[in-house]
Amino acid sequence: MHKKLAALLLIAFMMVALAGCGGGGSNVAGGQANDSAAAQTYNWRLPHEEVAGSCQDLYANKFKEIVESKSEGRIKVDVYPVGQLGDSTNQVELLQMGGVEFAINNPGATATIIPEANVFSLHFLMPSDMAGVRKVVTEGEGIKKLNALYENQGMYVLDWFPEGFNVWTANKPIVTPEDMKGFKIRTMAAPVIAKSYEAYGANPVPVPYMELYSALQLKMVDGQVNPLFAIDEMKFAEVQKYLMLSNQDSFVGTFAANRDYWNTLPEDIQKIVKDAVVECNQYLFEKQQELNEKALENIKATTSIEVIELTDSQRDVFRSLVEPARRTYVEMTGESGKEIMELIVADVDKL
Repeated sequence: MHKKLAALLLIAFMMVALAGCGGGGSNVAGGQANDSAAAQTYNWRLPHEEVAGSCQDLYANKFKEIVESKSEGRIKVDVYPVGQLGDSTNQVELLQMGGVEFAINNPGATATIIPEANVFSLHFLMPSDMAGVRKVVTEGEGIKKLNALYENQGMYVLDWFPEGFNVWTANKPIVTPEDMKGFKIRTMAAPVIAKSYEAYGANPVPVPYMELYSALQLKMVDGQVNPLFAIDEMKFAEVQKYLMLSNQDSFVGTFAANRDYWNTLPEDIQKIVKDAVVECNQYLFEKQQELNEKALENIKATTSIEVIELTDSQRDVFRSLVEPARRTYVEMTGESGKEIMELIVADVDKL
């Protein structure tokens, strides 16, 4: 109870501080209205969950560049990397409450309020190539159902984008579920993720992202799961001996606006945003591949870590153990989650 109160007080403080910095538009969050709607200006705050130079940071700054240019100075965007406005949970709450106009998050950060978002944590559900993942999260019927749930929680989803496949690092090779027995793996604090690794025999341990390096160094956990670019950025390979290209699930980002604020924006401003999102999605799709390829090259060049690429047959053994996690997902989400999962399966087959 005390932790929840402290979190709410922190959010309230940040909202007051942000308002003092001048943000928003349409007189909802700090815009300066003029006699003409065409003269209306907007100052938007856009936090994300990753460090400068990451996938989410590149997306956010590309969005800033495009909308500031296309609006001919009417829009200004302030980008806040991880930590500047709190952690990922704080940022989701800020977005819901209107403390920020836009935000980039991932399904792990929203899963406590939208359990159906855990669908992205299910192993071997999505396509095994990034182009396929992109099609499913931008064109699929499942994502449309999920977007409606976000909107019910005060977040208007503008875009989904893949950031790369999640892979494992450890101090021993992991190529079979037997290698996972008793293995303390750091994961996000999500029941579906935990159930997936428990099915392999591992012991999932939630550790804050910014504390993970020291947790690995001090042997508080035996290994972790993240995309390649994150492993490189955060130097996790420095304190691990093996990197497994397992590709069991993909890491995706969500770009969303505060729903009520979005509905106050005039059509011309909404169009600028939506057009920018199309460009950002294509830009990030190309950049994530580049970032992850460079990350792997850099990890190999700067550390002594051994890279192991799991074969299809090795991945199939892990794939055979996914059902407990899928049952847990359906138990958590009911018919709504079951429908979304089944729609995504159909989307994968179709797209």
